[in-house]
Amino acid sequence: MSCARCEKPGGTARAWCVDCERDYDTWVRQHATDIIGAVLGGAVVVMVFAMLLPALGAGVVVSAGGAFAGFGTILAATRLNRRRRRRQFLAGTLPRAYLAPPK
Repeated sequence: MSCARCEKPGGTARAWCVDCERDYDTWVRQHATDIIGAVLGGAVVVMVFAMLLPALGAGVVVSAGGAFAGFGTILAATRLNRRRRRRQFLAGTLPRAYLAPPK
């Protein structure tokens, strides 16, 4: 099975070879702050469900469901960011090959 990114043999079930996965892992660490938006979005959902709705007269079940809704928001935002960054990585050019100097 060949790699879907660089066409070298040795792709895995995820369709990328080990080198491409390592390059992606190194590249995506530059965008580690993506988690901040996901966590803030989840916190806003929890605040609305757990604090605002009970103050407006909603039941305890609604506010308890806010924790699950907040977790779902964080999970969905993280997956969307991961998918977006992978597409962004694929749209970029392949890194130049490193040629060692002759001995």
